[in-house]
Amino acid sequence: MSPETISVVICVYTEKRWSDILAAVASVRAQTLPAHQTLLVVDHNPALLRQLAAHYAPAPHGTVTVLANAGPQGLSAGRNTGLAAATGTLVAFLDDDAVAERDWLRHFAAAFDDPRVRAVGGRTVPAWASGQRPAWFPYEFDWVVGGSYRGQPEGRATVRNVLGGNAAFRRAVFDQVGGFAVGIGRDHGSRPLGCEETELCIRLQHALPDALVLLDDRAVIHHKVPADRERFRYFASRCHAEGLSKALVSRSVGATAGLETERRYVTRVLPAGVLAGMRDALRGRRGAAGRAGAILAGAVTAAAGYVLGALRARRGGTVFAVPTGLGCGPP
Repeated sequence: MSPETISVVICVYTEKRWSDILAAVASVRAQTLPAHQTLLVVDHNPALLRQLAAHYAPAPHGTVTVLANAGPQGLSAGRNTGLAAATGTLVAFLDDDAVAERDWLRHFAAAFDDPRVRAVGGRTVPAWASGQRPAWFPYEFDWVVGGSYRGQPEGRATVRNVLGGNAAFRRAVFDQVGGFAVGIGRDHGSRPLGCEETELCIRLQHALPDALVLLDDRAVIHHKVPADRERFRYFASRCHAEGLSKALVSRSVGATAGLETERRYVTRVLPAGVLAGMRDALRGRRGAAGRAGAILAGAVTAAAGYVLGALRARRGGTVFAVPTGLGCGPP
């Protein structure tokens, strides 16, 4: 596949991540398979928009385009703005506080050799601010900090959905099924809801029954985890938010599709993690009891969030919309 066919979208929102944003863009520029374009979408922050536009105006080492989010505040609308401007046949998404390994785009492109493949996710490795994983933090819950987690398949495998901070899609998919749902994803001014990429992938496979969604763990990024996200308070809040989000998705696509992956995770992966933690605790290994307890607490908190979210959705308290007509971007 030609390197000129990949657009990379990075959504940004705060000057506090200035050095992270520059590092993310630098990692895209260093790819062994060059990106056709890099799109920086600024989420309703005029000062940051001006700073980034000035910084990348010369763009001597590759095309970097700075755009303002054309929709409502939030990650989903930012991604949709990037999609509307993307001219590549593939669109890859990278978090603004992550850096991609040099073969990231090359592995994505290779996975699309099969024309049935519509989306591919990669492996996200947490980069802990403290320099090491908190002893109590279970690998099964690395999704809390945006990372790949224990229980996901290894190698290249078919999955229900990708994680949006490290994923690539065929651009044509969004003309066929619409963009990221607005009103369900992350908004930096509210509780950290998510699952917008889950809803999109399920919608995609409903509309295109032959579509394949893959995970290729060779497409690796390293995602920064700030100190406040290493604490149990954030862990619990994020688990609760995930439950709320899953309830919204299930309300939209049905519980069978909306919870298919979660059933295996809850009935197999988490019990195995608790038992492993208990065994390690008996052997005197540091943090083992805390990991087992965190797994139980995370499961209970997510379940409580799901119940609350289901009640709210049933009452019509939370809605989200799927944008259509994103277009094919500029010529």
